Amino acid sequence: MGFNELNSVEHYIIHQLSGTNLNTSTAEEPKVSYSNSWQYRSASELGRGINEVLVESELRTALINLNTEIAERNELADEVIYKLRAILLTVNQVGLVRANEEFFKWMTGEKTMPFGENNRHVPVRLIDFDNKANNTYIITNQYRVHHRETKIPDIILLINGLPVVVGEVKTPIRPSISWLDGAHEVHDIYENAVPQLFVPNVLSFASEGKQLYYGGVRTSLDFWAPWRIEGEEDELARRLGLGEIGKELSDLLNPGRLLDILHNFTLFTTDSKKRRIKIICRFQQYEGANKLVERVREGRIKKGLIWHFQGSGKSLLMVFAAQKLRKLADLRSPTVLILVDRTDLDTQISGTFNAADVANVITTESISELKDLLQKDTRKIIITMIHKFRDAPPHLNDRENIIVMVDEAHRTQEGDLGRQMRAALPNAFLFGLTGTPVNKADKNTFWAFGSEEDQGGYMSRYTFHDSLRDDATKPLHFEPRLVDVHVDTENIDKLFAAFKESSALSDEDADALNKHSARMAAFLKSPERVAKIVEDIAHHFREKVEPHGFKAMIVTPDRYACVQYKEELDKYYDPAASRVVISTSANDDFDFKKKWGVDKGQQEKIVEEFEDEHSPLKFIIVTAKLLTGFDAPILQTMYLDKSIKDHTLLQAICRTNRLYKGKHFGRIVDYFGVFDDAAKALQFDEKSVLRLITNLSELKEQLPEAVAKVLNHFGGIDRTLQGFEGLEAAQNAIGTNEKKDAFARDYKYLSKLWESLSPDPILDQFQVDYKWSSQVFESVRPASDHTGKLLWFTLGAQTTKLIHENVHVGEVHHLDEFVLDAETIENIFNNPDPKNAAKLEGILVKRFKKHAGNPKFKKLSERLEALRDKAEQGLITSIEFVKELCKLARETVQAEKDLESLLVEKTPEAALTELFIELKTDQTPAVVERIVKDIDEIVKQVRFPGWQNSSAGEREVQKSLRKALLKYQLHKDQVLFDRAYEYIKEYY
Repeated sequence: MGFNELNSVEHYIIHQLSGTNLNTSTAEEPKVSYSNSWQYRSASELGRGINEVLVESELRTALINLNTEIAERNELADEVIYKLRAILLTVNQVGLVRANEEFFKWMTGEKTMPFGENNRHVPVRLIDFDNKANNTYIITNQYRVHHRETKIPDIILLINGLPVVVGEVKTPIRPSISWLDGAHEVHDIYENAVPQLFVPNVLSFASEGKQLYYGGVRTSLDFWAPWRIEGEEDELARRLGLGEIGKELSDLLNPGRLLDILHNFTLFTTDSKKRRIKIICRFQQYEGANKLVERVREGRIKKGLIWHFQGSGKSLLMVFAAQKLRKLADLRSPTVLILVDRTDLDTQISGTFNAADVANVITTESISELKDLLQKDTRKIIITMIHKFRDAPPHLNDRENIIVMVDEAHRTQEGDLGRQMRAALPNAFLFGLTGTPVNKADKNTFWAFGSEEDQGGYMSRYTFHDSLRDDATKPLHFEPRLVDVHVDTENIDKLFAAFKESSALSDEDADALNKHSARMAAFLKSPERVAKIVEDIAHHFREKVEPHGFKAMIVTPDRYACVQYKEELDKYYDPAASRVVISTSANDDFDFKKKWGVDKGQQEKIVEEFEDEHSPLKFIIVTAKLLTGFDAPILQTMYLDKSIKDHTLLQAICRTNRLYKGKHFGRIVDYFGVFDDAAKALQFDEKSVLRLITNLSELKEQLPEAVAKVLNHFGGIDRTLQGFEGLEAAQNAIGTNEKKDAFARDYKYLSKLWESLSPDPILDQFQVDYKWSSQVFESVRPASDHTGKLLWFTLGAQTTKLIHENVHVGEVHHLDEFVLDAETIENIFNNPDPKNAAKLEGILVKRFKKHAGNPKFKKLSERLEALRDKAEQGLITSIEFVKELCKLARETVQAEKDLESLLVEKTPEAALTELFIELKTDQTPAVVERIVKDIDEIVKQVRFPGWQNSSAGEREVQKSLRKALLKYQLHKDQVLFDRAYEYIKEYY
């Protein structure tokens, strides 16, 4: 039988989760208890109709078992099912996400019905989250669902009759087919064709047997995520001992895990475009939040340090942890304190909590209000600023179920806030979260948050390597630019360090002196230097950023430099293309404040406009604002002209690493010289961080080898050969699917390099080879956009531009296509290769079918048949056959040209007249002109724009045509009616 997606992936997954082996004639009992008892049942055994999404018999049983009131009056179950059916029916009106959110409230027990005594509302339980054994867990396959059309997803997981998981699998045999093809089918086809199926959905997954990815309803494929198992000691994975996909699936789809994700790790929030979206956790958020929650429940260790790399979803981790802590009954309604840096209070963290509608959240900027809330023993989630604890009195609240989460814990340790927090809340749990690894110098951070029992000092760690592996963030590329404008930072820092030592200056005084140093400012902001940099930015942005639809941030030395850069940039771009985002102080000049000051409301509007891909705003110019706590995925390039170091540097440049459609990396263009010594700039304990940033010079070194690897697929091919022959030779060299896929893999890597480096002059020497391989790639790329999406990806903007500029019509086409023009026919005539003749013969047959019914093409088709008969009977030589075939092809091309010019000139009446003359018989009345005129007038009266796409419009026109033909007794001539109607559809 061989291997296919059914017997090798779909059946494997069913076997992994239930123990049932569908590849054998008898079902096997599992040797171990797989993931808490998924039971396999075939779709036909479930007793549901094709139009039903829920297995109502299972759901009714669960409602009776889990709800006392319904157990006493079974008919109440039907009232609940009626309500659930109503949500399914609303999906086309309210949208899938909102319908899913409404159903989610029922599934998590938030909904009530008047089933109690005296019609008292009581909660209705569809699922038992406390005793998981009270639920039924069914896995099935080929679950046929009909809405507007019929769809058959591969795998469905049902809890209590609710389809909570949809899985789509693909073949593991073809290299170009990937999990992405299955995800595409779920996201782009099933969710649109049968949206009711996804109303109760917790998550969907896709796999080709090598990788497993999952996502929520309406989650863009760019944001589907892998599931990982943390640590080899994982009991479930060790027990199974099977392939990675088996481990990951069994772990993710363990009923307990699935119910935890449903209950505690799912959010419905509003995005920047005011759209409702669903968010489910990535595995690092699940793992980190649960470690924090378990530590609180155990109560033995009272602290922990979490390092999850910038951009990998730390804000959401805090939301998930806070949400779960507040829901746990054994924690007795805890207080959760979220402490942020002062610059972030109104940005990412609080914005995430507020947009997600998390219950019982208070944001406070007032020290007195914070003290008041804690002294009154408020049991809510409180978001405030870390420095509010600087003046907090000891023993502000001695309660044990207070959990404190400090964001970017290392950033604000001045005055030893860790000790002050511990004194104010002596029995609280204290967790530090950071997006950058903690520096050796941050001893206070490890003291305040790190537990000795945690390996390396971290309770949970998700490094930049992990985030790149899982595509949670994008890699960073940096470009050192214009060396002659760089600053000798090492020498200046040395002088300032010595001066600070001898003058006994504080850090604040030293920073102030540094900022106001006349020599430094004069150099950085000299008009000539700024003009040179801005000219380079304008050129670079046009060439490398704008074509891809991304945006940029310019980071300048100070607020006045922001203005200077803006005024210079306006010489190259419309003023609406850039905005300055700075604060102003009381000491600033009134005119400066009036023109450039940006308050909180204005900043929000600027950020909103920047995030809109259709807005004219392309650049944000900053010096301190938005360098941290700012999350705009459309931002791809940062133009950096400021001295930033250590954590601040890493946080700033990671503004560019967020996921966005079509984005392969974030880019930092360095004008200051920050990365002249990248290792020195990033001296953290984690040596791996030194590899965080890819220098473009490394990519340049990889380019020659990447080009050679692509060309190796075409050994012995003459790449100077032009036209169809050259392209066909290249296509024949990669004639099998395996060879095509291998070429695509190498070309994909080369094209990423090309897009990263373009328009660097180093590309010039490889331009001819790259153009040639791009043309070949384009010519063999599958026409369907459903196949091999991961490998046969969309071409980048620079490559597309190159193809558009250099490829002429007819030069690039798919392998089974054939250009029929005079030059091609002449080539075949002069070089009568039977292989080309067969293709020419095939294309002529297609053309004749296209023009079926046209007498001229009918005669040509008959001549082709006669020619074939002669060749088969041996009456003409193969060369004569080719030459006659070419003659026929020339006449076909000419006939098509004649038809085209006729159609351009022809009026509706002329077309109908020609038709009647062509079909005229002895019985046809002589007054053709009058017949045509009558039809013309009557059709013009009843037609309307777009009538051809409307059944009512088609009916009216057909009725009018019959009426006109009846007048001349031609209404019984069906051929005439059909042909006339076709002409009317085309010309009216």
